[in-house]
Amino acid sequence: MTDVGNVQAGAVSTAQVAARPTIQVVPLKGLPIVAAVVVFVIAAIAGNWLWALTFCHVAGGALWTAIDLFVGLIVGPILGRLSLPARAEFTARFMPKMVLLMPTLVLMTLAAGFQLALKLGNLSPASPNHGWLVVSYCVVGVMAVIALGVLEPANIAVLFEMRKPEPDGAVIALLMRRFVLTAGITGVMQVATLIIMTRVATQ
Repeated sequence: MTDVGNVQAGAVSTAQVAARPTIQVVPLKGLPIVAAVVVFVIAAIAGNWLWALTFCHVAGGALWTAIDLFVGLIVGPILGRLSLPARAEFTARFMPKMVLLMPTLVLMTLAAGFQLALKLGNLSPASPNHGWLVVSYCVVGVMAVIALGVLEPANIAVLFEMRKPEPDGAVIALLMRRFVLTAGITGVMQVATLIIMTRVATQ
């Protein structure tokens, strides 16, 4: 009986280890997509193409805003109600994608937006949009610092913690709360940038 019990216990332990999701901090399959986006943004800036700059700025800003609001206001509350295994499974699949997605969107939005403002003459002190853009740069600057200085490190820290043989659930929960909270804050700030940008576009 003891041998049978040991075999069963070993089988259960093996099954638990096998069921644990493999954590990949940087999803390598996404790197070609990121490279293509970066090349497109660089080409748009180098060529000073109005359509491409507008596309990069609008598309990047829209995705950045939508993802922040979705994570902070929808994913966060749902994640808090999941069981620990379900939360770990979701985190293992969701967070690696954010490692590549958020820095790419921040780069795409800010670089194209600055070049677009330069091309349209909105950076000139004589432009009626100059004051609005200064306010926008302040708001977006804070959001960029939060995204790259708080969200991204918390994201990577969660993934490295989950790669450990015995992850600390309390540490992961704390980091995930920080990630979701700061995503929600930047999402709300994004609404302010939408108001400013629509104002700039209609003046």
